[in-house]
Amino acid sequence: MIFDEIEAFAAALPAHRGIMGLDLGTKTIGVAVSDRILSAATPLETVKRKKFTLDAARLAELAQAREIGGLILGLPRNMDGSEGPRAQSTRAFARNLSHLPAFADLPIAYWDERLSTVAAERALLEADTTRKRRAEVIDAVAAGYILQGALDRLRHLREG
Repeated sequence: MIFDEIEAFAAALPAHRGIMGLDLGTKTIGVAVSDRILSAATPLETVKRKKFTLDAARLAELAQAREIGGLILGLPRNMDGSEGPRAQSTRAFARNLSHLPAFADLPIAYWDERLSTVAAERALLEADTTRKRRAEVIDAVAAGYILQGALDRLRHLREG
């Protein structure tokens, strides 16, 4: 099930299961996961994109191994809030995932990813990460920023 509203996504999440955050790029997919109490996002890995079936199979392996209960996909909006071709590509990826048996029962939602890569790059620079290492982990760290934003919103909903 794909939800446009984070509130509906929150209601559909199973209890005591983590969430996987994805930062979809043209060449890679950054993957981050949350803990089971939905408080912290941790960058997990960067999947090199090959073709959809192989990418989805790797994501399914990760989701199953970590008993993931939902997916957050970074939605690349333009700075004015409109959606361009990359956002449409992300929505198509989510639709295709939702039709696969491994993801059919998982709630899927989007999170505005504007500036997530900029924030990830800044954090890696502040940590004095080498250029080579930054290139390897930037997408997973960006996925962590996307997921943490969604987790913070979910916590606010629970407390509110």
